[in-house]
Amino acid sequence: MDLQVRKKTLRLFSNGVYIMTSRNGNDYGCATVTWVSQASFHPPLVMAAIRRDSNVFKCLAGSGVAAIHIVASNQTDLAQQFFTPTRIDDGCINGEPFDVGAISAPILQNATAYVECQVRQILEGLGDHTIVIFEVINAVYRQPVCPLTIADSPWEYGG
Repeated sequence: MDLQVRKKTLRLFSNGVYIMTSRNGNDYGCATVTWVSQASFHPPLVMAAIRRDSNVFKCLAGSGVAAIHIVASNQTDLAQQFFTPTRIDDGCINGEPFDVGAISAPILQNATAYVECQVRQILEGLGDHTIVIFEVINAVYRQPVCPLTIADSPWEYGG
């Protein structure tokens, strides 16, 4: 198989841009993630592929909770802030104000929509990302949003 053709082809898969946050006690984790998909209606399940060495994975593996925020098409600057290591300062996570959600995960105040989730299963050792299956415990839709996709962003991920 031609590796460049494989990369180009796999990058054609539709992927959104999301910010995932989690907390385990006094430890916080956050990251911009793109490999997220709904996996079941009943119960409402979402799956995400996450780097095992990330702070957000360490927190969600320890606490069993995370929030997944929808990034709007006009929020590339917001997504960019979560490409860096997690910082907590003056009620902000990576410069963004947040509240503690219903299940203790950090909730970005400027997010237009998000889901709060409990970890149901973690599948490790299958590849360079860990697959996490979440059950949606709470959903918030603050206003209509056109979600940002990788194809519409200045970034590439996948392949």
